[in-house]
Amino acid sequence: MVQRKQRRAGRPRSEPQGLTPRQLEVLQFVQDYQRRTGCSPTMQELADRFGVSKVTIFEHLGSLEKKGWLSRAKYRARSLRIDPHVELPKPEPSTGLPMAGYIAAGRPIEAIQDDQRVDLGEMFPARANTFVLKVRGDSMIEDHIADGDYVIVEQRSVPHDGQTVVALLDNGEATLKRFYREGGRVRLQPANPKYPPIYVDNVNVQGVVVGVIRKFGNK
Repeated sequence: MVQRKQRRAGRPRSEPQGLTPRQLEVLQFVQDYQRRTGCSPTMQELADRFGVSKVTIFEHLGSLEKKGWLSRAKYRARSLRIDPHVELPKPEPSTGLPMAGYIAAGRPIEAIQDDQRVDLGEMFPARANTFVLKVRGDSMIEDHIADGDYVIVEQRSVPHDGQTVVALLDNGEATLKRFYREGGRVRLQPANPKYPPIYVDNVNVQGVVVGVIRKFGNK
């Protein structure tokens, strides 16, 4: 690896060639992570970001090493280094917001400024099995899901009892409810006493809610 860097010394920066789309994404993520934090991501952080196993990440990194675009020190965490001659596309504008600290919803606490950023893209990574729906109606209001909220849904067909799911009914309508198995049927439970539960023999679960986003003001 050192010899290859020496051969490349003095050459102009260039975009990496011969990479798969996923390898390019990994390389871009490493660069963006280093710019944000000043260090490299761990194997686990890479695996979590792309929704794959660490074995798959090792395979991607091995390919990037062989092609000379990346180096790493064995048995050392956060040792990834991108070849200084790599010219990657400029990162998109950050979707993060500054985190100013913590605020008490119970007893008052000391106000301490915290120099961090909250990035929704990192909190809810864009994966092929994750999507967003805008809520219409108030049947889940007691679960703090209100009309106009956005729910982040992880595509999953087999939920656990008590999870909030996106359920497709036999009549073709979709609904947001808590899921419970009861004998040979399923109860779709609203979180608002104004609405009765829905009992069905068969239900097609489209996904499980993993997050809620609310914007105050005009919806």
